[in-house]
This record gives sequence, C-alpha cells and structure tokens, in this order.
Amino acid sequence: MHLTAENLAARRGEDLIFVNVSFSLQAGEALILTGKNGSGKSTLLRVIAGLLRPEKGSVTVSDSVDAERHPAAVASHYLGHRNAMKTELTVAENLDFWRSFLGPGKAGLSTEEAAEAVGLPGITHLPFGYLSAGQQRRFAFAKLLVAHRPVWILDEPTAALDASADRLFTELIEMHLREGGIVVAATHQPLGLKETRELRMTGFTGVEQGVWG
Repeated sequence: MHLTAENLAARRGEDLIFVNVSFSLQAGEALILTGKNGSGKSTLLRVIAGLLRPEKGSVTVSDSVDAERHPAAVASHYLGHRNAMKTELTVAENLDFWRSFLGPGKAGLSTEEAAEAVGLPGITHLPFGYLSAGQQRRFAFAKLLVAHRPVWILDEPTAALDASADRLFTELIEMHLREGGIVVAATHQPLGLKETRELRMTGFTGVEQGVWG
C-alpha cells in the first residue's frame, strides 16, 4: 500500500492556509503532523480523508508504485475531534452502523472484540451518551477496528484519555502499522510510536514566507 500526496494546497475562507505539501508513505509508515493551533494540521487531515476539496494537488492510494491510483478516501478511516457516534444509540448500534457504512472490504473485528481491544468489554449494550468522555473516545477508536481500512487519519486521537488509554491506543496503532497499515496523525501529545516521520505545519505564515516552496 502506498499513500501519495502531491502539491496539495487548501484554503480557509479566502486565504491559502498551506501550499505545495507533498509526501509519500508506504505500508508500515506513520507521519506525524506538528505545529501551532491554526497551522493547518486538521485541514490537511480532512483533505486526505476526502472531507475537504484541495485548492490544488491530489492524495491517492495504490497497491504498488506503478499500480492504478485511487482517491485516498476509499482506503481511509478518519477519527476527528468529534467522535461521530449517535448519543441515543447503543455502542453496539453505533459500531454496527460504521461496520455497514465502511464495508465491504476486509473484515474487521466483531463489536465485542473491538470493545475488548479498547479495554471496555461488556458495556456495548449501553447508550453511547451514558458513557464518560474517556469511554466515548475509546469507542470512537473502536470504530476503526470493526471495518478494515489500511489508512488511519487521526486528529488528536488521545484527547480525553488517561495515561493507560494512551498506552493502549499506541499499541493498537503499532499493531496496525505492523500489519502493513499507514497512519497520518496530528497531535500535541507524543503518541509513543517508535519510528515516525514528521511534517511541521506553519499555516498562513508559511505560505507568506514560502516555507512550502
């Protein structure tokens, strides 16, 4: 699996927030976006996920260097600041929805297996809205496990989590990488991954000063 971004540019309102962003990731690689608030990290992640249209450039995935390329969104999971779960539905109903919505494709974990993987077995019958913020965040991560997508796009994935949950998520991300997955993440807190690449975003200032070329 290859993820390739070529000469990406995006706007916030009428202004370019970044230009000429390019990178290439292979199976098992992780890219961490760093930079101040407002520097374009979340915007870039949403462009990769297909939630925002770039001003120019493209983001594609392919099985090999010379293989046919497809939009990265078809192979991506996106975990943003919000959990994207319905509070009135049970955890199981939420995860079943995401499994159906994100399929077909390589099978993921069952609902209970995913719950156990994030350290919360036995409570998937509860409404999502009854859970604590930390529990909600864990189950939001679980939706990445119930349907397989090779590219994980993570925006502050450990928000609202304690130290033990941080370590758990690091282990799940490392397992995904060992299995040939790709991770692009923005975070203010170190994820504890052993080997990562870094892309520092500079936002509007970088555009003005030609930081991106």
